[in-house]
Order: sequence, then structure tokens, then C-alpha cells
Amino acid sequence: MKKGLIILIVCIVVILGLIFGWIGTYNSLVAKNETITQKQSEIDNQLKRRADLIPNLISTVKGLTSQEKALVDSVTAARTKMSTGTTQEKLDANSKLTESINILVENYPTLKSDTSFLSLMDELAGTENRIAVARKAYNDEIGTFNTSIKTFPTSIVASMSGFSSKAYLEVTEADTVVPNVKF
Repeated sequence: MKKGLIILIVCIVVILGLIFGWIGTYNSLVAKNETITQKQSEIDNQLKRRADLIPNLISTVKGLTSQEKALVDSVTAARTKMSTGTTQEKLDANSKLTESINILVENYPTLKSDTSFLSLMDELAGTENRIAVARKAYNDEIGTFNTSIKTFPTSIVASMSGFSSKAYLEVTEADTVVPNVKF
């Protein structure tokens, strides 16, 4: 074969390799981005599940402590805020809701003896665990994605394709406050 033909074939192979590498990297970033969206949706799903349990809890509490309308209203207001806004705003409303429910449990030990209240609290505790797992899975995916777009050569494809770092879901200062339980 002629020397020029060999050089042309090598150049074509290298160019095709670069094109397929680019496509593979781009598709990988798109898949990771979609996984993040799915994980965020799972957090919203668990927050919705929790918000759906709240009316039952409120009904139970109203039946047992009808004189404590203000506290029940604060739970209702926090639940309403969970249905709109960004995921972070929903998580903030979730924290407020948890705080209100903790106040109910702390101040009204008679509620603890009611079977339906206990059942609903178990459901809420399970949902809280699901939310925590969903948040961790989301943050894990964010870490994988952010690492991918910052590593060479993927960083080149990411910057040219408009992919940028995503923010982690973080614990707010209010979430770190330990509730004061009085017996």
C-alpha cells in the first residue's frame, strides 16, 4: 500500500474513535443527568406520600384533642406548603411539619395510647426513613455526576455540551436543632 493511503486510514480511524468517544461520553452524561432527575422525583414522591398521611393524622388528633386547634392548624399549613415550590422548599416545609408533629407528641402523651395515632406515627416514621434514603440516593448521584463532569476528558465534553455541577441537598440549621422533650 501507498504511504499516503495508510496515513489516511489511520486519520479516519482516529477521527471515528474521537467521534464515538464523544458520543459515548455525552450519552453517559445525559443518562446521569436523567438519573438525578429521577432521584429528585423520588424525593418528591416520598414527600407527597407523607403529605397524604397528614390528613389522617390530623383527623385523629382533632378527635382526641379538639381544644388544640392552633397546633393542628400549624401542621395543616406546613402540609400545604409541601405541595408547591422547589424540592428544597418542600424539604423545608417537611422540617416544619416534623417540628409541629414533634410538639404534638411531646405535649400530648394521651395521643400515644391511641392505636390509630400510633399506626399513623409508624407510617410517618417509615416515610421519614424513605425520605432520608431518597435524599442520600440523590446526593450520591449528584456526587457521581459532579465527579464525572470535573474529570478529564469528560470535562471537555461536559463544558462544550452545557453540563454544569449540581447542588447537593443539604441539612438546614433548623434540621440540626435537637427537640426538647419533656416528660
